[in-house]
Amino acid sequence: MIEYKKLKERILDLLDEQLPGDLTYHGTHHTLDVMDVCNAYIERESIEERDAQLLRTGVLFHDFGFTRSSDDHERNGAILAEKVLPDFGYSPEEIKTVERLIMATKIPQKPETELEKIICDADLDYLGRDDYYPISNTLFQELKSLGKIETEEEWNALQIGFLEAHNYHTTFAIENRQPEKEKRIAELKAIYDS
Repeated sequence: MIEYKKLKERILDLLDEQLPGDLTYHGTHHTLDVMDVCNAYIERESIEERDAQLLRTGVLFHDFGFTRSSDDHERNGAILAEKVLPDFGYSPEEIKTVERLIMATKIPQKPETELEKIICDADLDYLGRDDYYPISNTLFQELKSLGKIETEEEWNALQIGFLEAHNYHTTFAIENRQPEKEKRIAELKAIYDS
């Protein structure tokens, strides 16, 4: 039997302890935000308990690889999940499902199952929300501290390209997040072109 509550407590503690301090976006707060969005999907779509636990487990591990490296963090998270999950009662089949959920969040996202679509849309839910700017600013600060970007001009160009290339996958996100995301693109283009 899956011991999800114990796992959640352990992984959140490890994220708090082991994530580098310069990860202003990919912190425990991001994992909890994605979890909240997934929980809303679980309730809204009446997802059965076993699938809900696997989805929540995928969320716990989707950025856990950052505790090892920012490069290929999804693969690192999947490897760590494979090592940790047997101790919490997960079967080999359940572990494979969790690994696929983690890997589905890799950009560019290519989810295949309904659960994979949900985790992908939850991971980038903020792109179509009112809190887009404060959250995106934390990503700007993170990329700047990691030396991956230097100026706001570079950041705006990167944001526009990313937002235009990104697609939501669930009906809810297409109807409720895509329109707001389109507004962000127009706003950013206005800033960038001025």
